Amino acid sequence: MRLVAVGRMKDKSERALVERYLKRLRPALDIVELPDGRGSPDEIKRREAQAILAACPAQSHVVALDEGGRTYSSVAFATALAGWQADARPPCFVIGGAEGLDGAVLQRADSTLSFGTLTWPHMLVRIMLVEQVYRAQAIAAGHPYHRAGRPERA
Repeated sequence: MRLVAVGRMKDKSERALVERYLKRLRPALDIVELPDGRGSPDEIKRREAQAILAACPAQSHVVALDEGGRTYSSVAFATALAGWQADARPPCFVIGGAEGLDGAVLQRADSTLSFGTLTWPHMLVRIMLVEQVYRAQAIAAGHPYHRAGRPERA
């Protein structure tokens, strides 16, 4: 599995959260950090798209994180992730830069994923994604990390 992300994670506490889950993942998640683009918003998106697409393995199942993407429950995401892995096309998650993803990346994507319509900082999205991949693996393995029970409303 791979995560291609625009921007470098510099904050020590953010890196520690990502590392917390990375060390638990099997198969491992390889993170490729790309530099932020420069220029006009359209030029930034175009240049970042070229770098993103070059970093995605040809046979991978590309999953673009996009606010217009599909929202999953954790259990549904675990099922989807298991399916992508069973297809012998390792997932390659993509997180764009501040300007978002260029249309070329969204066209290449085999799937899209959204963490809702709220705007999230890119580094926080990275942390949330790595945690959800770990959670998905825990669900698939029957590990008690994921607690699915919710209290009923009165």
